[in-house]
Parts: sequence; C-alpha cells; structure tokens
Amino acid sequence: MVLNTTLLKKICETPGAPGFEHRIRQLIIKEIEPLVDSWYIDNVGNLIALRKGSSDKKLMVTAHMDEISFIVTHIDDDGFIRFHPLGGFDPKTLTAQRVIVHGTKDLIGVMGSKPIHIMKPEERTKAPAITDYYIDMGMSKDDLVKHISIGDPITRERDTIEMGDCINAKSLDNRISVFILIETLKELARTELPCSLYAVFTVQEEVGLRGVSPAAHSIEPDYGINIDTTIAFDTPGAQAWESITHLGQGTAIKIADGSVICDTRMVSFMKYMADKHGIPWQPEILTAGGTDTAGLQRSGKGGSISGAISIPTRHIHSVIEMVHKTDVLNSIRLLKNCITEISNFNWNHK
Repeated sequence: MVLNTTLLKKICETPGAPGFEHRIRQLIIKEIEPLVDSWYIDNVGNLIALRKGSSDKKLMVTAHMDEISFIVTHIDDDGFIRFHPLGGFDPKTLTAQRVIVHGTKDLIGVMGSKPIHIMKPEERTKAPAITDYYIDMGMSKDDLVKHISIGDPITRERDTIEMGDCINAKSLDNRISVFILIETLKELARTELPCSLYAVFTVQEEVGLRGVSPAAHSIEPDYGINIDTTIAFDTPGAQAWESITHLGQGTAIKIADGSVICDTRMVSFMKYMADKHGIPWQPEILTAGGTDTAGLQRSGKGGSISGAISIPTRHIHSVIEMVHKTDVLNSIRLLKNCITEISNFNWNHK
C-alpha cells in the first residue's frame, strides 16, 4: 500500500471549522460515494455512509472532520479582527501565523500581537493569552466588511509537506483519520462485510464531542471504533513516562483517555488483530482530553462495545502537526482487519 499524499494534502488543506464543515464534507462525499451503498447528512451535519453487511450486527466507525479554528467576534474601526477560538489552543502557537477568514470569499490575514521591542519587562516573560492577539487583514474596515462579517469562521493557513518519513501539516487532528477511513473504504470496496458498516464523519468534536452522540443514538451500533490522533511526546526533554506514544513505533490502541475507558473486549480484539496480522502497535493512555469514543460508547439505548485506533502525532494542536507514514499505513491495516474479522471474536467475555 502506498500513501496517497495528493489526497491527504487536499483533505488537510480544505477548511472545516466546527459548525462550518460543509466544504470538507463535500470533498469526503466525492471520495466515498462510489464506495458505499448509501449516504446521508443528519440534522447536525454528520456525514453517515453505509456499507451493507451479511448480518444484522452494526459497526460504527467514526472520524471527526472539523479542525480547531476561530470565529470572528469583532471588527474594529481600523479593520483589525478580534476572534474566539473554536477548540483548544495553546496561545503561544499563534505567534506570527497566517489564517484564512472565510466570508463571502476567502481572505488571508496574519496573527498580530504587541512587538517585543515595546513590551514592559514583565510582559516579555509572561505567557501570552488568546486576547493578546488580533488578526491584521491589511485593509481598511470599509473594504473588509464588504466580505467579512461577525460570525465568519477562521482557519489556519499552512501547506502539507513530506519531511523524511513523516507528513507535516495543520489539522492532521483529525484529517489524518478522515484520510484513514476513506482509504479503508477503498480497501474494502470488493470485500463482503460480516456486518453493516456505518462510516461516520462527525462534526464539532473539537468543541465538546457534539456530533457523535446524535449519530450513535440514531444508528445504535453494536460495536464502535473511533479514529483520532493522540500525543507523541517523544521529543527532547520528554520523560519516558509522559511520552504517551512514539512516532514510527506503530498505530496506537486506546485503553483510556480523559473522556472514556475503552471496553476491554474491544481493546483485546484490537490487540489480537494487530498481533495476528503482524501490525506494529503501542498502547495509549491519555490522561487528559477526550475523543468521539466517549459518545460512541455511551449513546443509544444500550451503548456499544467501543474502542479507538489512535495515530501518534507530534506538535498536536498547532500548524506543524506531524505523523509517521508507517503509523498511518498500519492504522489502515488494523482498521481494515478489525472490520472484516469482527464476527470472528468471542464478544461474550468481559
């Protein structure tokens, strides 16, 4: 299997702020339409695609398609924009970054803040806050408001590139998982499935896991697998006990994060499938943060047997997120084998 970097670049660079996922959703529809029996968009904006299987069991696989972003909250008399974050940001990552404001047309802006030359000594050593930043659009308010309004979404501007054995881009959280789910559907195109597969591209994960619950409540899956990124703190200064995962050492099988303790049956199943097919893997326990796995597990009348495949990611929630190509390919392999062999496991034990 060869990594389709052309498609991955397109997925990473297509905008999709939480609540404004229409452009990335249209791209996904174009890619998956020939691969599924049917698809629809639910009331909150989730894209739900179905591949029918040979039994009445239902497997729901999720990947959120929104990206951490901003929203315009104020335009001052000089044309500078104030904004509110949509998702979790470390303010220091905003310094000297370009953004795209999506109004009646896309306009480039830059994140500005007080120059260090005129900061007071105590300001130079203080960690920046979101409110220290503004967006400079390089135009007057009169020209700006012809295209930009309060409430318009803002995404970050950055190319997707290859660096050695890695991919570097903004929004790999969670566009790498969107890519993995699409590529898995392609791998399964001529395969009879043991149960009905619901491939769900969810909305508004970055602002509180808001899309997955209504989708899972509607589908009521027996099994749930979420795909998302996880932290790879394998860089200088990291202690062994705080690394979570390492790039290039395999896909990660989630045991727990801040929102969920995965079903031990699903964890055992994923480990078994990885070992059976010679797929490198590493365990993931993320002590803070949450994923759509939580909504998968809890929603519907009885919830579902749920777990997650996580992609180790360096520099997460910044514009220079990095994943290893082999981890991505091994995530596709693990997901494909979990789907095709899900009926060959004893789900009665706990």
